[in-house]
Amino acid sequence: MEETGQLKRALIDASAGAISGAVQRTVTSPLDVIKIRFQVQLEPTTRWVMLRRDAYSSSKYTGMLQAAKDIFREEGLPGFWRGNVPALLMVMPYTAIQFTVLHKLKTIAAGSSKSEEHVHVSPYLSYVSGSLAGCAATVGSYPFDLLRTILASQGEPKVYLTMRSAFVGILNTRGIRGLYAGLTPTLVEIIPYAGLQIGTYDTFKRWMMAWNHYRSPYAPHGDDAPSTIQSLLCGFAAGTCAKAVCHPLDVVKKRFQV
Repeated sequence: MEETGQLKRALIDASAGAISGAVQRTVTSPLDVIKIRFQVQLEPTTRWVMLRRDAYSSSKYTGMLQAAKDIFREEGLPGFWRGNVPALLMVMPYTAIQFTVLHKLKTIAAGSSKSEEHVHVSPYLSYVSGSLAGCAATVGSYPFDLLRTILASQGEPKVYLTMRSAFVGILNTRGIRGLYAGLTPTLVEIIPYAGLQIGTYDTFKRWMMAWNHYRSPYAPHGDDAPSTIQSLLCGFAAGTCAKAVCHPLDVVKKRFQV
């Protein structure tokens, strides 16, 4: 492709990643807030441990529904979107960088800038490309991720009322390095997570294309591409697999951040 074409493609990838990331983060924010509260809570939450009264007497959150009720009672509906502003400021550059770097790496691996050719890239290269793109995106957006976690993890009373107060407070107490607290475990997490997410997504897409071809063997070339619903299902399955495998590392990351 010509240089102008490459720039246009990069802008499309960055814009698509930023918009999709912003929508995803806003819609799932209530679940993310509940997840973070459980991750940073030191007291036990599992049912088999809580059978002992002394083990859960000090646990603030003991179940998903109970946590949702407590957050709503203490903080109101806005509590479920606590830290959403830094989350949006994080996810937009994160997904923009990730999509752009990923497309560039897959273009190199496939020898073509056409997206339809990228699905045929070796699974190993898909995993490596996803991991590298995830690392680049994480480093580029990490301070916002830190602020998001700190604000979302706060119950009542709050330590920081706004994103600005959190930013200034961290700078005053820990300096610039404080904005990157937990970066190492985050990178340790993002390498397998992003690799699994992208790699399994490409694998599921290949399976879906094979299924479409099996159902319509005489369809014109290119008509076996996954539909929007099929792509959504592939993304759902890939994200679920990656999160299930890497969740322990995410808990470690959150503890370091807070």
